[in-house]
Amino acid sequence: MNTASEHAAGSTPNSSAPQSGPPPLRRPADDRMIAGVAAGAARAVGVDPVIARIGFVVLTLCGAVGVVLYVAGWLLIPDERSGRSLAAGLFGSAAAHHS
Repeated sequence: MNTASEHAAGSTPNSSAPQSGPPPLRRPADDRMIAGVAAGAARAVGVDPVIARIGFVVLTLCGAVGVVLYVAGWLLIPDERSGRSLAAGLFGSAAAHHS
């Protein structure tokens, strides 16, 4: 039987089990309305995509911040299928042309 000091030290029966964190931030191939930014952000934080979409709309109505964040997400968040962001694709192809 484990003592209180052993529990405090982290030697519980399940302490060696891998801990699953939040899913990686990716733009999903499914559940897209435009580019999948809201759905990807929602999955990463564990909320319904509708909540994230409403958030983007509210931010857009409050000075177009939502549009700026959405476009930044579209450029910077990797696509689920390819694993690459649009910015990486753009800068990668530009670097290849200058080499």
